[in-house]
This record gives sequence, C-alpha cells and structure tokens, in this order.
Amino acid sequence: MTEDTPPQGSATLRTVAMPADVNVNGDIFGGWVLAQMDVASGIIAAERAGGRVTTVAVDAMKFIRPVGVGDILGVWAWVERVGRSSMAIKIEAWAIRYRKGVSEKVTEGLFTYVAIDEDGKPRPVPDLPDAP
Repeated sequence: MTEDTPPQGSATLRTVAMPADVNVNGDIFGGWVLAQMDVASGIIAAERAGGRVTTVAVDAMKFIRPVGVGDILGVWAWVERVGRSSMAIKIEAWAIRYRKGVSEKVTEGLFTYVAIDEDGKPRPVPDLPDAP
C-alpha cells in the first residue's frame, strides 16, 4: 500500500478496469468508479438494513488518483451512521496497479441509503442485536 492508512471497513468488491471504460484521456471514467462504489456500498447498506435499500444521495465524492486499464479496483465500505430509516455508508476505492502490484487509494465517498419495503416506501432500519 502506498497510503499510510490501509483501507477500512469490509472488502466488498473487486473488479478489473477494462478498455471499454476509458475516457478520451485514456483513464477510466469517474462514473464507472462511482458505479462500482454504489454497488459495494449498496451491499453493506442492504446487509445492515436486512433488506431492500435505495441510494438517495452521494453526499461526498473525492477523486484522488486516476484508475487505469488493467488496474484491479477494490472497494471497501462500512456503515458510518444509522438513522431511523437511513444509513450513511463510507467508501474507499483502492487500485492495485496493473503490472506493478502497488496499491493506491483512488477515491473515497459517503453515500446515503434509505431502507425500503416491498412497496418502495421507507421503513425503519432494525436495531442491531445485543452482543453476547
């Protein structure tokens, strides 16, 4: 890792950046990275909510370094806070650089999700069970 602080949270997603995902400069589109972060954070939000969730906001997004073709993008996510029906999920995306094996943080963000029922209406996020 090139950062002083290794990724936090749970390693939620790993994928390879492909040539079809590049912009005119030859870097991977930021929107592609954002989509991977939404998938990963949605997994964490659904686990915590015990069911369906929907993304309601991207509260913060910081692009730190570009992602290149062939880089392995790993996304780490964790629950930052829980409200009555909403959750803030913190996300870090790291790239293992193609043919170099060096890992660098490339993006970080904070996404808000709302737990929803089968009709798409907000529902309470269940309390966590007490630890033994």
